[in-house]
Amino acid sequence: MTAPKPALVADDADWVPRYLQHLAVQRRLSPRTLALYAAHLQVLQQHAAAEGLTLAQVHPAHVRRWLAQLHAAGRQPRGLALMLSSWRGFYRWVGRQGWMDAHPVTGVRAPKASRALPKALSVEQALQLVQSASGEPQDEPLRLRDRAMAELLYSSGLRLGELLGLDIHPSPSARGWVDLDSAEVHVCGKGGKWRSVPVGVAAQAALRDWLQARAAWLGAAASQPALFVGARGARLTPQVARRALAALARQAGLAIHVHPHMLRHSCASHVLQSSGDLRGVQELLGHASIASTQLYTRLDFQHLSRVYEAAHPRAQHRASSPAPQPPAAACGKPRAGQGQPNS
Repeated sequence: MTAPKPALVADDADWVPRYLQHLAVQRRLSPRTLALYAAHLQVLQQHAAAEGLTLAQVHPAHVRRWLAQLHAAGRQPRGLALMLSSWRGFYRWVGRQGWMDAHPVTGVRAPKASRALPKALSVEQALQLVQSASGEPQDEPLRLRDRAMAELLYSSGLRLGELLGLDIHPSPSARGWVDLDSAEVHVCGKGGKWRSVPVGVAAQAALRDWLQARAAWLGAAASQPALFVGARGARLTPQVARRALAALARQAGLAIHVHPHMLRHSCASHVLQSSGDLRGVQELLGHASIASTQLYTRLDFQHLSRVYEAAHPRAQHRASSPAPQPPAAACGKPRAGQGQPNS
């Protein structure tokens, strides 16, 4: 004879305390995690009580409405997702006790978090950064190295790992190299996918200066394959590269934290502003999906909005001056002539 099914518990007053005890004793969660679960479940109880419901009477429609209310009140999507996860775990446990047949959180999803916009420098800031690097004493190898890194990041939109993985010459083991004769850089990006992207005129000049200084600076260690190295000839680490770029930003007088990926974003944003070619930017960055590249269209719209505010006679808010326009051939395309912005 089978054991009788536990009766439905309509009075849910002890559900939450018993669940928290289960988490503490059976799952041995930390006090901090238990406190988080308790806070999340308290929100659930408050919303149910406000509508005269027991926890057994909650339906998916209630959960969706409460999440929407919390989101409208300023709760962030990530926090709501964690809260929903706590509610889901609670109701699964309730179901295992045989107290409810239906799971009110089944199929309910938290509001999607809006993907953060990439942080990019303005055209003026990017040029200020690379020009401050080129203004350093030309006999100082470290400055020439850092200038070449900044120019190449902005010129070709490389990831930091791609930049530091570059060798001077191609080889079977190389994960990338610069070909100054063809003004291209060849890199092995995410997913082991190779791509070739242009190197601008200013970046070419900076690389030639660095290669010349590198040979004299390293002496016998100059035979090391890595393009960007430290004083001992070892391949540069990401930490050193980040510090070097941050130092350049301070020297340029930029009151923002500049990191290598920001120059990649700046390159993509400025090329898109100049050309409007989303597919071209996708190829430049090595994105497998166009969806990743489409984030830059939002940056481009912000740029357009600033120009509109400054220039349109019927704009509601007038800016003091129009936003700077990118050069006709922004980063990633060789340029000739004096007085042109650095690539």
